[in-house]
Amino acid sequence: MADQQFSAPSRASSGIRHINHDHRRGYVKIGNHLAQHRELSMGAIGLATHIQSLPPGAKVTIKALAERFPEGEVRIAATLRELEEHGYLARYHERLPTGRIVTCTVSYNNPPAMAAAARERRAEPTAAERKPAPEPDPEPEADPAPATVSETELQARELLARLRLRDPRLVLSERDTVRLAPAAAVWLERGLTPSAVADALTRSLPMTAIHSPAALLAHRLRELLPPRLPDAGAARPVPPDREIHPLRTCDGCDRAFRSPVPGRCRDCPPADAHAA
Repeated sequence: MADQQFSAPSRASSGIRHINHDHRRGYVKIGNHLAQHRELSMGAIGLATHIQSLPPGAKVTIKALAERFPEGEVRIAATLRELEEHGYLARYHERLPTGRIVTCTVSYNNPPAMAAAARERRAEPTAAERKPAPEPDPEPEADPAPATVSETELQARELLARLRLRDPRLVLSERDTVRLAPAAAVWLERGLTPSAVADALTRSLPMTAIHSPAALLAHRLRELLPPRLPDAGAARPVPPDREIHPLRTCDGCDRAFRSPVPGRCRDCPPADAHAA
């Protein structure tokens, strides 16, 4: 057609030659950081491109993708985990008002730029840092001697450090863990088990990125502190805490379940049997 303008092919003797024509509609823009990623598999690059081309609200469950593509559910589940590991996808669990736990999926089209912006925000001084506080509360440069730390506070430090096992966004530095431990120890001193404290701190987390997990946890430790029970000292001792595994997304049905490792829930057949 006379109104179409094509670029002339390259005169190179070997290698790829491009004949390009502008897209007017029905296209998605992706960066070379994804198209030429050196660690992602070819299937992961293709699936990320497909997901970024979908409109908001489209179904991207394992079953929905298996109906769309010839790859099986086991391979699609592995590809989704690959995109999660490189920052192009995130799956969070959210509890509905009915009590049901659902899996929410978020697609990130430019993880390198988002990571760089986050580093710049952390490097810039905040308004509180630029303006001197009326009553400064200086922090000790060195950690207190181990002999001065109570057993409850040591337990609180471990509790805070393990929060990232429940949600990877809740990664605290060692200094933040030491700083927040006294506030978490108050919860333990009021008779709550470590798992109950962790449940309260990680319940109904925001779906967006958490830029300052330490500030979020400090706010929750202060505002959600339960009251002291009458005669708490005379009450029977708190039973040993039981280990609660983190929430996982089932590779078979996308339902949330608790397990120490990723995989399938008890209602889905094993992956080997499904593949066969």
